[in-house]
Amino acid sequence: MTTTQQAPDILSPEFASDPYTAYRIMRDDFPLIWHEATQSYIVSRYEDVERAFKDRESVFTTQNYDWQIEPVHGRTILQLSGREHSVRRALVAPAFRGNALEEQFLPVIERNCRELIDGFRDAGTADLVSQFATRFPVNVIADMLGLDKADHEKFHGWYTTVIAFLGNLSQDPEVAEAGARTRVEFAEYMIPIIQQRRENLGDDLLSTLCAAEVDGTRMSDEDIKAFCSLLLAAGGETTDKALASIFANLLAHPEQLAAVRADRSLIPRAFAETLRYTPPVHMIMRQTAKEVEVSGGVIPEGATVTCLIGAANRDDRRYSAPDTFDIFRDDLTATNAFSAAADHLAFALGRHFCVGALLAKAEVEIGVDQLLDAMPDIALQEGFATTESGVFTRGPQAVPVRFTPVGAA
Repeated sequence: MTTTQQAPDILSPEFASDPYTAYRIMRDDFPLIWHEATQSYIVSRYEDVERAFKDRESVFTTQNYDWQIEPVHGRTILQLSGREHSVRRALVAPAFRGNALEEQFLPVIERNCRELIDGFRDAGTADLVSQFATRFPVNVIADMLGLDKADHEKFHGWYTTVIAFLGNLSQDPEVAEAGARTRVEFAEYMIPIIQQRRENLGDDLLSTLCAAEVDGTRMSDEDIKAFCSLLLAAGGETTDKALASIFANLLAHPEQLAAVRADRSLIPRAFAETLRYTPPVHMIMRQTAKEVEVSGGVIPEGATVTCLIGAANRDDRRYSAPDTFDIFRDDLTATNAFSAAADHLAFALGRHFCVGALLAKAEVEIGVDQLLDAMPDIALQEGFATTESGVFTRGPQAVPVRFTPVGAA
């Protein structure tokens, strides 16, 4: 094991500019790092991050979320374990899969996608980040919950503040205070709506959560509020960055873009490879319940562990040519890429696998499909190269494109 004086520092400007070079150095030379500033042990190899997420030995817990996310969301499903976790997951998961997703929410996704594209389909230019990606998933979630989409700016502001709080690795007090304020503001907004919805159930997701019952257990107003806060932040930020990244990656590889344009059944493969190559979330923390040996040394009991998804997903011990974007690679399959048996780590794995993975898949598939229909000759605007930003979460800052409007002479 080594220290940050000898290894890449995840808080350095160099890391923020190009984490992938740092990831390679960490995997090869420093697979276990004690990082003083974040008071955490950093693991970067696929086998170690996969083990932490699957946690078959009950070593890697989510107790870190008690201090990492509860201050902004309240107590969420991510912090639970055992029967309490199983019951809570059973209360919320049915709304995000199967008939509920297909019959109730696919039309919501399609409508919101179409409405956003209508805003620029005749312009010939667009920024897929500011005009589409940052708005689409938040609009969908608000619509699913039966909230007023006119409050979009509030929702976007709240989730941006929450994500900043979660990624506040340097412990900036202003970021922490803003996160605490957001928890109060979101509760003041949501709790009255939840109480009203209990009295007048509808066909929206919020009503489904209010009415859900498993083994005599129902969710409290606080439980529902915390889940909605988590859904807006996690579902908004990750799908936002995934949508921007899939287009940035395809536009940088015109032959693969052409293949996807010609055969839309390749969209899930392009999404799966994007999740591996440029995941929206680059790091997730865990806490050890007992001492554990990993590549490079031993992590003591009660330690915070920073699991580098962005590094593990490019581990050449797991993938061939890992720094190459290839939707046709044979060591990553789309058939299980959106399940707990995924070949990548972007959604985590095991019992805490992302409950909204199939919702994200539906949003990306519909979004990419409709955008390609509206912009069949899509290309990056002249002289522009997409650049990523972010450390905890990461994605393109802008994806400005040009295209010939459908039907134009």
